[in-house]
Amino acid sequence: MPLRLSKTTDDSWLRMCVFGVVLSGLAGCAAPLPRLLPPVPAQWQHAVAADPAQPTDLHGWWHAFADPDLDALVDRALANNLDVAQAVERLRAVRTLHERAHARYLPALNARTDDVIDPDASASFFVAGFDASWELGLFGRAEGTRRESQGALDAGVADLHAARVTLVAEVVREWIDLRTAQQQEQLLQRISRQRRHALELQRTRQRLQLAAPGAVDQAQAAWAQAEAALAAPRQAIDASTQHLAVLLGQNHPDPAWLQAGTPPELGAWRLDGTPAELLRTRPEIARAEADVLRTAGELALTHADLFPSIGLGASMVWATDINNNHRFSTTPNGIASVGPVIDIPLFDWGMRLAAMHAKAHELKASVLAYRQAVLQGVAEVETALGSLQQQRQREQQDTLAWQALQRADQAMQVRAGLQLGSPLDRVESQVAADQAALELADARAARSLAYVTLFKALGGAPLPMPETEPATPQASADTHGMPR
Repeated sequence: MPLRLSKTTDDSWLRMCVFGVVLSGLAGCAAPLPRLLPPVPAQWQHAVAADPAQPTDLHGWWHAFADPDLDALVDRALANNLDVAQAVERLRAVRTLHERAHARYLPALNARTDDVIDPDASASFFVAGFDASWELGLFGRAEGTRRESQGALDAGVADLHAARVTLVAEVVREWIDLRTAQQQEQLLQRISRQRRHALELQRTRQRLQLAAPGAVDQAQAAWAQAEAALAAPRQAIDASTQHLAVLLGQNHPDPAWLQAGTPPELGAWRLDGTPAELLRTRPEIARAEADVLRTAGELALTHADLFPSIGLGASMVWATDINNNHRFSTTPNGIASVGPVIDIPLFDWGMRLAAMHAKAHELKASVLAYRQAVLQGVAEVETALGSLQQQRQREQQDTLAWQALQRADQAMQVRAGLQLGSPLDRVESQVAADQAALELADARAARSLAYVTLFKALGGAPLPMPETEPATPQASADTHGMPR
């Protein structure tokens, strides 16, 4: 006989279906991610260098110096630097947890044993069994956990990239400083020899009563000042070699570094990127974006805490009598159970609601921090571009000055050879030319360092090795809901 449902039964079934649909909708709900609108300008304000060259590779920008020794140093530093190694291990730790973050909402099985005494102290039992549980992750809990875990992973990737960016920039800077200091030391030694020669000439003139004692004192003071000036480049050489050793994970500098060499000279380069490219390369921006995702996950979890925690549970327990004061024993016994596990929050003086509101404010703060990171990145790049322009002009003018003084020194050398000029005039001419060379060396180093600052601000560094990358990377647009 077919089963017939009354109208009342039909209505009850319909209400149950509607309730199930609503419950299912609430099960997966989580607050939508904030849409990040980075405040980037359409183009750079400062003119970008327009050298006739191929666009500079952001992941190998230091090759523009065409210095094999520098290239080898960067490779060694990336392989041996301890800060990068720490960032790699932290990323591996976060990635390990990320790979199992979803397991919180999968069925779990535990085995346990216990000894139990009857409340009336009439018997004791040994209990053994299995407990199974399955938290369903409803009301946005699973999504919140995923966001939190993905944000932590993205932050680890950004931290590793930041460590590599900083390392490469520091190695290049120290190498430029080292070679420039060595060049400056050589020039200052030449100036010191010339000042000593001038002192000897003045003493000879004094013995011949052709110079006053004050002239000798002035020459001696000039020589002493030239000797004192040697302390600065020598101190810079020592500091740079020690810092390079630390960057390469060594406890002492390489002896080869102390052999004077030519400072790396910046060759032709070109930057074709736009401010929007900064969002994909600068690690500080990626770190701020990861913080937004992580905080959004924490907000989703605090929001889910306002709703019941629903899961399934099952157990199978066996008990055997250990000590029984009764005459007869009925053990061993076994029993199984299965059913829903529901934890409903009722009243906690508003602590869960306050926690949700607090996380909402933290999420707003992280969005503002993201915007601040973008603005800071744009400002640093603009400053570096402006500095490059100024340092390039300075180098051009210092080059003209040095060339003019070189020609003047050559002319003075000819005059001295024809005995039309004094040896002291020749010394002063050489000193002036060498001092101009010092200024030119400093200008070239400043331009090179401005170039380093630019590509550090752009987030330039080699791509991480495959073993340091996330095992299951996700596109940022899919993960974050943010434009890239």
